[in-house]
Amino acid sequence: MRERFFVALSFYTRIPCPQNLNYKKLPQASVFLPLIGWVVGAFLAGTFYLTHLIWSQNSAILLTLIVSVFLTGALHEDGFADVCDGFGGGFDKTRILEIMKDSHSGVFGFIGLLLLFLLKISALNELSASVIPVVFFAGQSVNRLAPLALMFKYDYAREHNSKIIGATYKLNKKEGLFALFLGLLPLLLLPTICLWVVVPLLLANFFLGRYFYHRIGGYTGDCLGASQQISEVIFYLSLSAIWKFI
Repeated sequence: MRERFFVALSFYTRIPCPQNLNYKKLPQASVFLPLIGWVVGAFLAGTFYLTHLIWSQNSAILLTLIVSVFLTGALHEDGFADVCDGFGGGFDKTRILEIMKDSHSGVFGFIGLLLLFLLKISALNELSASVIPVVFFAGQSVNRLAPLALMFKYDYAREHNSKIIGATYKLNKKEGLFALFLGLLPLLLLPTICLWVVVPLLLANFFLGRYFYHRIGGYTGDCLGASQQISEVIFYLSLSAIWKFI
């Protein structure tokens, strides 16, 4: 259990971990994705709190997002950009998968990432500075349930050469409940009305999964990264809307 956590932490972040880890356990380590969110979220919460002591809320948000990119190695952002390029420039499954496999970013990926980060900054600026550290912490855990849900419901679209080794693993019921508990628990740190944020998250991931299925017959590692990023921005947007009633 401990080794699987460090395998996940080592793969999904740039945080130093013990050496000689068995990366054959990476598929089973995906159950710890929400817990990785706890770790990343704690770093981001601390970053925002400290930077906001010196700079404006907008600057603190931007600096925190920069830390997020460095902390995770932009793994999920890269997947989102590849999905934008693939589904924006491809007209059939073969071409979409071929474009997503290309390591070069295209115009769709660049524009997609630009708009994504602008949405994150805008939505977070709608919130009170006092609650943003908790939002970062809770958001980083709950948004990592999105790729796990896609992995559970759909099949992997590629036959081989996965960019993410553990992308084809399906959690069993016990693992799924454990991941769900870890992902949702930090939401209790927010006002009770904020639990409604789960509804748009479920709907967005449901339609995103169906879209991937109809276009390529399932998902890829890039699709998982995109689902995490889309879930994150929807979490911030939904909270900023709910916050108007608090």
